[in-house]
Amino acid sequence: MRIVGGEFRGRALATPKTNDIRPTIDRTRESLFNILGHVYPDALDGTRVIDLFAGTGAVGLEALSRGCKQALFVENSVEGRGLLWENIDSFGLHGRARILRRDATSLGSIGNIEPFNLIFADPPYGKGLGEKALHAAHAGGWLAAGALVLLEERIDAEIVVDPVFKPLESRMFGDSRIEFYRYQPG
Repeated sequence: MRIVGGEFRGRALATPKTNDIRPTIDRTRESLFNILGHVYPDALDGTRVIDLFAGTGAVGLEALSRGCKQALFVENSVEGRGLLWENIDSFGLHGRARILRRDATSLGSIGNIEPFNLIFADPPYGKGLGEKALHAAHAGGWLAAGALVLLEERIDAEIVVDPVFKPLESRMFGDSRIEFYRYQPG
């Protein structure tokens, strides 16, 4: 696995040794970021991204490589946090990246952290965890109004999100799909 574009293009990522973490594959990330760059060009330029169920951090690191200002990686597993630290360290991103050890479905209040403009959630497929994580992000104030929200899920999974997430489009990638939403609270 490698970063496919931007400042860190071609740099290798530390990868999981178990099947407990399912990183977004290079080809899917490349397609996803091509869509972001062409259809949603403001999504990456100097914005703040939160990567829920971050695993290796491939998506958040790709976003940093392509112009995001800061990234917060939310990961609960020991293996995932270890991979995140390794990747952040090897890319020299300690000033632009943070890891939050937390269950993405129970984020709690954002506190004094600035809300995020781009959110990516890639939960374990077929368990409804993505919808719960988006609800937690909304309830805790983690998202800026107008944030672009992306949820990856198995292609045939039913997804039901809170009405504050306005559907934009759906893209298919092999056996998975990514739903694009605009966060429009109240």
